[in-house]
Amino acid sequence: MASKQPSTQIKVCLVAISLGRGGAERSTALLSRMLREKGFQVSIVILNDVVGYPYEGKLFNLGALKTKPDTLSKRLARFKKLKTFFKEEEFDYIIDTRSRGSVAKELFYLHYLYKEQRIIYVVHSFNISQYFPKQQWIVQKMIDKAEAVIGVSKAISKKINTTYNTQKTVTIYNPSEPFSETEAASSFSEKYILYLGRIEEKVKNFTLLLEGYKASKLSGNNVHLKIVGDGPDVDFVQHKIDEMSISETVTLYPFTSAILPYVKNALYLTLTSRYEGFPMVLIEALSVGTPVISVDCKSGPDEIIINQKNGLLIENHSVEALAEAMNRLAFDTELYKTCKTNAQDSISHLKMDAIGEQWANLLNNKQTRS
Repeated sequence: MASKQPSTQIKVCLVAISLGRGGAERSTALLSRMLREKGFQVSIVILNDVVGYPYEGKLFNLGALKTKPDTLSKRLARFKKLKTFFKEEEFDYIIDTRSRGSVAKELFYLHYLYKEQRIIYVVHSFNISQYFPKQQWIVQKMIDKAEAVIGVSKAISKKINTTYNTQKTVTIYNPSEPFSETEAASSFSEKYILYLGRIEEKVKNFTLLLEGYKASKLSGNNVHLKIVGDGPDVDFVQHKIDEMSISETVTLYPFTSAILPYVKNALYLTLTSRYEGFPMVLIEALSVGTPVISVDCKSGPDEIIINQKNGLLIENHSVEALAEAMNRLAFDTELYKTCKTNAQDSISHLKMDAIGEQWANLLNNKQTRS
């Protein structure tokens, strides 16, 4: 990145559940770094005491104040401290990246915590009910209050604007972060394809991933499948692997922040989700020259993958389509070479400096108009 620019004196506060282990959390940490690089004064509030990603700015760790039992009076006392923090810091913007599904919580935020604040909401999933309550009236209040709503894909932005009859939602993609690890050598001698992310069946659809792999020619040709991550369904996935008799070539690995050796040395990365937002694992793989296969779920993959140029984009929920794609990208030498050659350049527009500039333009323009 370029050297840090002079401070704009605009003060922003990012509000997140945590700074660890999730895609939305990681993008919040990246956003703090991008804004700091562009000269903004940055603070971050996290509600849970989990910090796993590098960030920039002042951290207000509300989660670290939790003690057991976490009674209602203790929670209210913590939020009173947060209200005081907001008042003392006098932020120009609060950028809220939390999941926001509860009417009661959002009324509390609107009428107490955010009462005198300028808010920008970020939506990280096409399943927008994770980021707005189901009741339309409260969402209308939130959008009316907001300076802007940011969708991390064009499909998300369009869905929000259409669903809530607004034009406040604009798209700013998640960025591609340059890897900082210096050691990218793999300890694996075998060829393998990779799944990287949360182990959650209802979202990531491991049944499709495993059935597609079993139906392909990969296992018979000693091309392994490595699944790296954690989540509520680790036991479920391991049971499926054992039940399908593919344990000799399919292995589960725990979550690690040192993902570069896994990603860089994989033949390709796979994604079989039922829905996404703007999946960072795809751009992480492409950034180090690793092609990708993804189902065409909503949303994100069709805004990242150029079919047969940097990977394969296939219909969702089809074991046959997935198995065929797995075979093609593993054994079609010319196709693989094309996708690998184009991988890095295909996401050049997602570099942190470029995405940071979009955020800076948004915040500076809003400030000028106020």
